[in-house]
Amino acid sequence: MELDTTDKRILVALQRKGRMSNAELSEAVNLSASACHRRVQRLEKEGFIRDYVALLNARKLGVATTVFVEITLQAQADEVLDAFEKAVARIPDVLECHLMAGSADYLLKVVAENTEDFARIHRQYLARLPGVAQMQSSFALRTVFKTTALPVV
Repeated sequence: MELDTTDKRILVALQRKGRMSNAELSEAVNLSASACHRRVQRLEKEGFIRDYVALLNARKLGVATTVFVEITLQAQADEVLDAFEKAVARIPDVLECHLMAGSADYLLKVVAENTEDFARIHRQYLARLPGVAQMQSSFALRTVFKTTALPVV
């Protein structure tokens, strides 16, 4: 499916405010409510819109510390990668896990209350991950910019 400019405007608007009503959305993209609704349903069906979520305030929830953890595995065999990926997916404090090209095999984004809480996460979970040869953690001092919106071009 090819996206036209109206589809793109719908996607941009929904990324900014996913809870807007169909009437608000149709007005924002200059389209009738019924046509807008059909387009949104098609975008959902085709997988361009994957889900609708609420973005929570990490500071209010007490997990204001973000830690990026670079992990190098002992080997790159499929069974080692699979075992690591299954184990890391079960850690509740890990928000993201990326298989990387470069010096580290994986990059994790972890949230914690503070440094002591991260030490607990490290002891309880990270140090027990299978196949890990090396781990390096970097604490974010301040978030300069953060978005969940993808560029729609």
